[in-house]
Formats: sequence, C-alpha cells, structure tokens
Amino acid sequence: MRIAKASLVTPGDNQLYGMAAVALSLFVFAYSSRFGQVSILAYYGLWLPLVLVDYRTVLGNYTRYLWIFGFAIFACLTMFWSAAPAQSARTGIQYFTHVVCALIAMRVVDIRTLSRGAMLGVGLVLAYSFAFGVYHADPLDGTVSFVGAFASKNQLGFYASLGVYFAVTAIVVLRERGLSFAIAGGVFLLSAYALVASQSATSVLTTAAAVACCLGLRLLLWLSPKNRRTLFIAGLILLVIGGAGFISAGGYEMVLGAFGKDTTLTGRTYLWQQGIEAAAANPWIGLGYQAYWVQGFSEAERLWEEFFIGSRAGFHFHNTPIEAMVETGLIGLVLLFGVLIAALVGHLRRFLAGEGSEEAALLLGICVLLAMRAFFEIDIMNPYHVGSFLLYFAAGKLTMRVPRRHAAPVQGRVMRRLPVMSLARAGGR
Repeated sequence: MRIAKASLVTPGDNQLYGMAAVALSLFVFAYSSRFGQVSILAYYGLWLPLVLVDYRTVLGNYTRYLWIFGFAIFACLTMFWSAAPAQSARTGIQYFTHVVCALIAMRVVDIRTLSRGAMLGVGLVLAYSFAFGVYHADPLDGTVSFVGAFASKNQLGFYASLGVYFAVTAIVVLRERGLSFAIAGGVFLLSAYALVASQSATSVLTTAAAVACCLGLRLLLWLSPKNRRTLFIAGLILLVIGGAGFISAGGYEMVLGAFGKDTTLTGRTYLWQQGIEAAAANPWIGLGYQAYWVQGFSEAERLWEEFFIGSRAGFHFHNTPIEAMVETGLIGLVLLFGVLIAALVGHLRRFLAGEGSEEAALLLGICVLLAMRAFFEIDIMNPYHVGSFLLYFAAGKLTMRVPRRHAAPVQGRVMRRLPVMSLARAGGR
C-alpha cells in the first residue's frame, strides 16, 4: 500500500495526519514527565520523518529562519560557560530540535488543521486530567485547587486557556460548521470548567484578554484594510487611557482581591527580586541555559525550601524576562523576545494589511496570550512545551508568503453596444 505524499506534507490535503500529529504533540507536551522518553521519541517521530517524504516542502530555505533559531543556538553555546555544562548542552540540543519540529509543523500544517488538532489535543489532555487528576493545597496561601494530572494548577490553566481560545476562534474567526463546530463547543465547555477548577488567576485573566482580542479582530475583519488600521489605532489609544485610569483608581488591587491574591502575588514579587539579584552576577551571557535550577546548587536549594518544593524540580522564577536574564543574560533575552515581538508585530501588520486575515488573526491572538503570560510564566523558554511550539509555529509562518485575495469582478448590468461601422451606415440611410 502506497501513501501519497500530499496526504502527509501538503497543507490542506493532509488534515487527518496533521490533526493527529498536532493533537498527539500537545498530549506529549502535557505529560512527557509522566510517560518519559518514549513519549518524546513519539513526538520526534511525528515530525522529523516527514523530511524523508519530501525534504524540499518540509524544510524550505533555512537561511530565512536564522533569526528564529537565534535563541536556540545561543542556548546551546552557553554550555561553554555554564555552571552545569552537561545540563545546558542536553537541554540546549532539546530546545533546538524542538524548534526544528515546530518549523516542520509550520510548513506542512495550515491554520485550520492547527486549530482542529489543537482542540482535539486540548480535549484529550483535559480528559486525561479529569480522569486521573488530583487536588493540591498551596502551602503559601492555603488554597486547595484542582491541578489535574499536572504538578501545577498554572499548567492545567494554560491548557484550559488554549482550549477556550481555539474553540472561540474556530467558531468566530474560522467559522467552523458541522462536526468541527460541535467539537469546538464541547472543548469550550470542558476548558471553561477546567479553567474555573484550576483557580489560576493568571490563566483566567489572560484567557479573557485573548478572547476579547479575538472578538475585536473578528469585528475588524468586516472592514477594509485602511479602516482596520484607523479603528485599531483609535481602539489602542482608548485601551491605554482606560487601562491607566483603571489602575490609578485601584482596579489592580480589586482584581487581585477577587482572586484571593495579595500585592506580593503569593510570593512572586520576592521570587522576582531573587531572580534579579541572580541575573546581576552575569548580566550579559547568564549562568547557562537551565543551569540555575540544578539539585545541589545552594541558591536553588534555598528557594526550593522556602517555597515548599519537595520534588526539587520543575520550579522557576515565574517571569520569562527574569528567567532568560538569569540563564542566558541580556543577549539571550534579546534573542528570545526578538522572536516573540517579531511574531506579534508581523501578524498584526499582516492582519491590518488584509493578508491572510484569518490566519493572522488567530496567530496574533496566540502571540498576545504568550506575551501576557511571559510576565508570570516561562511558557516559551522550555523544550517540549506547547507555548514554545506555538511561538515558533507563529514566527515561522511569517517567512511564508500569503496569497493575496483579488477582488471579485463587479456584477453590473451588461449594455450591448453596436459596432461603429453599423452606426455609421444606419445614419447614412
């Protein structure tokens, strides 16, 4: 039995394979710590063998991706000055190959396939969490929340956020119908329930902002590119003024109180302070990629003990800029956020210009979600994480040309004209 290449590597023609690959990738990202190296090999097996099917289509021209690989390459180079060189070398290579897989996915999966696969993947992840999940008590604030099959409520909340976002965009932006519409509705309800059960303030607030962004972009889709830009600028000005007024009126404290948080964000401000002090030790190139949270290192052991992290693993500064500064210095910070900002601005420009509006709107919302979460989590810094996968998928799409839509010919009343010679003869008679 021979399988056509198009069914594997041609965007739009490979929906079955693409949806399955995206869904299984999300499941591996969620639970690779549970299933171990076998699940990681399965993730590689979904994307890397496609190079053997049609390497020209799958890889493209990698000289156009150098700016995307900047942080991954620098992460590998940190092994030469890292406090834990073996750790930096291993995780740096993992991050680099993870970026390669994300770019392969970007080449062979279109936006509709990504959306459907993500909904199926989130549904599978949340279903597993509800089947085998547990509740954890937070020793810092005394609250009890559902963490699912994760070690943190914030990770459960992130997948719930993605489920809500992809379900809303499937209905509102991509205008799915039939079975896809029903799946989107089911994933939305399941994700919304998981979002509430997780009690993750970060996930709830960023999800609300991302969905509001999606709905706003959907309204702009009805306008011409020129009017989109005008209305977007006006809306952005009003948003900045309204946000400043809300904060000055004490809205920030009110929101924190609604989620049972204090001004220290349950100890995060203290953790950020410790990270800033650690970053000052080597501000340009850092201590080495993932070389800070290593068992046996005094500072990491101290913070694990202060924050009651008995596993002594899976902890971080809950802030991507600070984490990037500690591990990779200012150079790594610029390279990483350069990709995020380029993806955010690039898809915004495409949307306002009317180039691939549905794809640009969906990926822009993802970039907004990741940008907001970057100040409370480190979704884009780790290999085998759905946040970094989506970031490099979105960034890679900017390297591909979007076919312009030509305006349809105006259908008007057809007037029959007589030949000039016929009119002349008629006048002479």
